[in-house]
Amino acid sequence: MNRYRQEGLALEGARVLITGGGSGIGRRMAIGAARKGSTVAIWDLDRVRAESVRSEIAAEGGRVEAFDLDVTDREAVMAGAERTGPVDIVINNAGVVSGRALLEEPPGSINRTLDVNLRSLFWVTQAFLGGMIERRTGYVVTVASAAGLVAGSKMADYAASKAGAIAFNESLRNELREAGAGVATMVVCPFYIDTGMFAGVKSRYPALLPILEPRRVAGAVLRGIERGSKQLIMPPLVRTVPMLRLLPVGAFDWVADQLGINESMEDFAGRSGDRL
Repeated sequence: MNRYRQEGLALEGARVLITGGGSGIGRRMAIGAARKGSTVAIWDLDRVRAESVRSEIAAEGGRVEAFDLDVTDREAVMAGAERTGPVDIVINNAGVVSGRALLEEPPGSINRTLDVNLRSLFWVTQAFLGGMIERRTGYVVTVASAAGLVAGSKMADYAASKAGAIAFNESLRNELREAGAGVATMVVCPFYIDTGMFAGVKSRYPALLPILEPRRVAGAVLRGIERGSKQLIMPPLVRTVPMLRLLPVGAFDWVADQLGINESMEDFAGRSGDRL
């Protein structure tokens, strides 16, 4: 593989692992990948959700297996990898968000956000990357967030974890590229996704930054894998968001307010543990 170019990977016939695959965009990606001919492995902390998606895919004749598994537990991840077997595509999608002010955030909630959203990337990717490198093919997808590009209020732990996820992908991409390992990566940074937690921002500038449908985001990720995409930012306007940091602080804050970046976190108050 050219060091500066990566090839897409066909979903038909591929083995795909999706963490947090029992709900949200994880569920839509699992169903979409199965419909494209992939064998799908769903990892989710919630056994009921994982089994529900497994049953839905199986009813359509898809090849699927589901495991209730805590991706923050490295030993559990390694054991789960043994049960799952080799995979061609890893989609690190599991994520949680709290949305509390810093002084209202209990230590357990902060640790959980960092564990699920950031540390689990290391455990899950380590569990499967060696096999991908050995076979000289594979794709590692990291679902981050626009919050990793610019942070609003009441999201310190979440934004920090997603900024870390972007850095994780960036470092891994360069590591694999320099090694000529034949394994591709992609980072996904969507703006707000309509998972029932964003009612308070739906009326704010919908033409500029519309609330994204889970099916749309999931479909874009799967197409990105097949096309060999390295980065997916949705909607496209979000690409300009990191440039806010080049503005004077007062201008930065004004624009962030107009985009609802700060106000939106009010919708999360008291919802620690909700999944994106």
